[in-house]
Amino acid sequence: MRTTEPMANLQAPAKTAEHADHIGHAPAHHRSSLVSYFVVFATLMILTIVTVWVSRIDLGTMNTAVAMTIAIIKATVVILWFMHVIHSPRLTWIIVIASFLWLAVMFVLFFADYSTRGWPLS
Repeated sequence: MRTTEPMANLQAPAKTAEHADHIGHAPAHHRSSLVSYFVVFATLMILTIVTVWVSRIDLGTMNTAVAMTIAIIKATVVILWFMHVIHSPRLTWIIVIASFLWLAVMFVLFFADYSTRGWPLS
């Protein structure tokens, strides 16, 4: 059965005080300052210089560990600030941490396999 009444009941509800700064149910976006981006950029540049400097030093078996540590620090900085995870909800944090844990498992399995192979001496 069709009615000719206007669809008054289907209008959007009035905004309440708790939704004053949100559109719908989306969380408010955090805006980072330009200074924070320059600080992050400077940090990444310093870590890049440290990476090049450390690559020229013979650390023996620690070369890979030091290079991976610096790379993980740089990746963490990029993920937290440039991908805005630092201001994200908890679910995003859980996904990022789970991804890093999975990457760690893969590295452990890779290096365990790599270190136990019988490589030829010559």
